[in-house]
Amino acid sequence: MRNFNYFHPTRILFGKDRVNEVGKIVARNGKRCLLVTVEPFPAMKELFENVKGLCEKAGIETIHYDGAVPEPNNDCVNKGSKIARENNVDVVLGVGGGSTMDTAKAISVGATHEGDIWDYRLGQKRVGKDILPVIAVPTTGGTGAEGTNMAVIKNARDKTKSAIASWDLTPRVAIVDPVLTLTVPPKITASTGFDAFTHSFETFINIHSSNFIDLYALDALKKIIKYLPLAVEDGSNLEAREALSFAAMLGGLCISNIGTTLPHGMAMALGGHVSGIAHGETLAILYPEVNRWTWTTAIEKFAEVGRLFNQNLYEVSDNTAAEKCCDEIESFIKTIGLWNDLSSKNVIKDDFEAITEDALNLRNYALHPKIANHDDLIDLFEKSHKKQ
Repeated sequence: MRNFNYFHPTRILFGKDRVNEVGKIVARNGKRCLLVTVEPFPAMKELFENVKGLCEKAGIETIHYDGAVPEPNNDCVNKGSKIARENNVDVVLGVGGGSTMDTAKAISVGATHEGDIWDYRLGQKRVGKDILPVIAVPTTGGTGAEGTNMAVIKNARDKTKSAIASWDLTPRVAIVDPVLTLTVPPKITASTGFDAFTHSFETFINIHSSNFIDLYALDALKKIIKYLPLAVEDGSNLEAREALSFAAMLGGLCISNIGTTLPHGMAMALGGHVSGIAHGETLAILYPEVNRWTWTTAIEKFAEVGRLFNQNLYEVSDNTAAEKCCDEIESFIKTIGLWNDLSSKNVIKDDFEAITEDALNLRNYALHPKIANHDDLIDLFEKSHKKQ
């Protein structure tokens, strides 16, 4: 067996109606809470009010910051950090999708550290242990941010997307209540669900993968393959929502310990330059070309995933099953309604050079089974720009 390390500091409360425990959980970690959400909208307004009420009932003074945005940037994080400092909060509660939870995590740093939050990306400034404790309550089944040791943020001024990473950034408690995902519309269900797929897939093929994390990754992949199309078709399917919430949580544990590979670096670089594309959508656009470029260097892994999709592939060689895995993933992307190309998302070819340089700076490519150079990335972006 391969040597491995495993660590995770988050206490996980999983299951139906577990959100009702949020008050007592926050109370164990502080008395003045910054509730971080997006601006309330009909599907979430009642939840936000309920969470505030549960916290106040538990004796928690709650300050609501609803400035989280779909692609969190240093401006919204700095603003939230200032509010946290001015109100002397001692715990941060993030309720929402991955962007909201990343905003909450970044605020926990910004509220206790000097300077712009952007200064702490990629370890440029060290995150100390005195950050505020974070409680995370996901409302989508995708990013796994409720259990990751990082927060992805964007600097709109220089068109760069990056991450703050530290084990101290990992939420103290994650309350994963699948009921909260029942109102997520089909497109967001598909996008966040495919993001969860990529987390497990990329940790499974990662050059530093481990036997321990492979157990998580493969179980998550099985659940997403089976249940994501069902949830896209019928969002009220609680069994499917439970499976996807569980799979997303596993994906978060996977990437915290192993990390993502080339497609995530490419997608983050694209996200820095282009607004309005959900992260999962970007990955769905990139995956077909990246997989076909990669599979020959990770035949056993691709074959194993291919057989999760199609049991008939147990009857063929690993080589055939690995190549067919690319077909299966493409078919899956089409089934969940995410088949697209970069041209339809207003990505300009003239930006590929800058996007490629940013992707190489993120270093995810170095964990991929096949190491890409500058020309490889340009070619992959070109092939993903206009599909037949």
